[in-house]
Amino acid sequence: MSIHSSVALPSKLPDVGTTIFSVIGELSAKHQAINLSQGAPDFPCDPALIDSVTRAMQNGHNQYAPMAGLLPLREAIAGKVRQLYGQQYDPASEILVTGSASQGLFMAISALVHRGDEVIFFEPAFDSYAPVVRLQGATPVGIKLNVPAFTIDWQAVAAAITPKTRMIILNSPHNPGAQVLSADDLQQLVRLTKNTDIVILSDEVYEHVIFDGRQHLSMATEPLLAERSVIVSSFGKTFHVTGWRVGYCLAPAAIMEEIIGIHQFMMYAADTPMQWAFAEYLRHPQHYLGLSAFYQQKRDRLAALLADSPFRLQPSAGSFFMLAGYGHLSQQSDSEIVKRLITECGVATIPLSAFYTDGTDNKFIRLSFSKDDTTLQAGAEALCRFTV
Repeated sequence: MSIHSSVALPSKLPDVGTTIFSVIGELSAKHQAINLSQGAPDFPCDPALIDSVTRAMQNGHNQYAPMAGLLPLREAIAGKVRQLYGQQYDPASEILVTGSASQGLFMAISALVHRGDEVIFFEPAFDSYAPVVRLQGATPVGIKLNVPAFTIDWQAVAAAITPKTRMIILNSPHNPGAQVLSADDLQQLVRLTKNTDIVILSDEVYEHVIFDGRQHLSMATEPLLAERSVIVSSFGKTFHVTGWRVGYCLAPAAIMEEIIGIHQFMMYAADTPMQWAFAEYLRHPQHYLGLSAFYQQKRDRLAALLADSPFRLQPSAGSFFMLAGYGHLSQQSDSEIVKRLITECGVATIPLSAFYTDGTDNKFIRLSFSKDDTTLQAGAEALCRFTV
């Protein structure tokens, strides 16, 4: 029995209920559905990481880390970024270790976006962007990606920029569209932001999960973008430990100073033992350089298993995901199709409409292939059983 409260509370986000991920999770648990919905691996991380965390705890590293993160970890991040993208960030003032990439995104928006500002982002989008912008008293301006290629319409971006535009949020490799930014995209961004005070917030949590020989074009690869960008990445996504909740931000010192001002009051410092483990793990680049091949194999396995399914698969250039279309089969809403897949076939997916603020339904569902081979096999068999 719950406690009754007599307090009247106006909601800051009155139209935001439980996320679709929780809804699908509860329905999936009820029907014991195979999980192709969640972007979290169901296979173990490297035991060496667990050993490193254990050693850190046993060696007494159980109290607060420095606010910006352990210096050895920040130095390791700086080395990785310099080697991969050619940009030198100062570990002392331009790198911040965060309690997850989600926290990094929240802090960057909170620190840099003010009441009355406008923030451009691209839909379909990760579901936290627009609500966090609204919490600042600012206006999220959603621009829809071209479907089914999920590319950016730069003419639409140019038309959306106003004197109130404070930030543009980008995500590459993209969740849920599974596409990546091109060199032309970066040059279009340079052209539109040059001689402005627009900040770029670049969600790059899947930076090491990119396929078919492509290179990840971080904002750090272009100096004119790096000087105005906050880059957010994730150790959890990279090293199969999403529950450890450690990520990091990169930004020029003047921008980072504002973000740290929020960070110090939000959590002060990320988990200490995990930071020691990641600092040690990053000494060996093969731990992240081999991820693209690892996940490409999983992508290709799931695609092959679904070759005879009723769904039409969209190309996946990066991330943990691929999209499957069903508009040629049915005009039912994607939410209804997802519910049917759970209840009738025993497999959980995510409706693409959940990633649009207005619920746009393009008749796609999102599949995650960050799963072990047994799960991929069982999930594909269940999807192949689907009939209209």
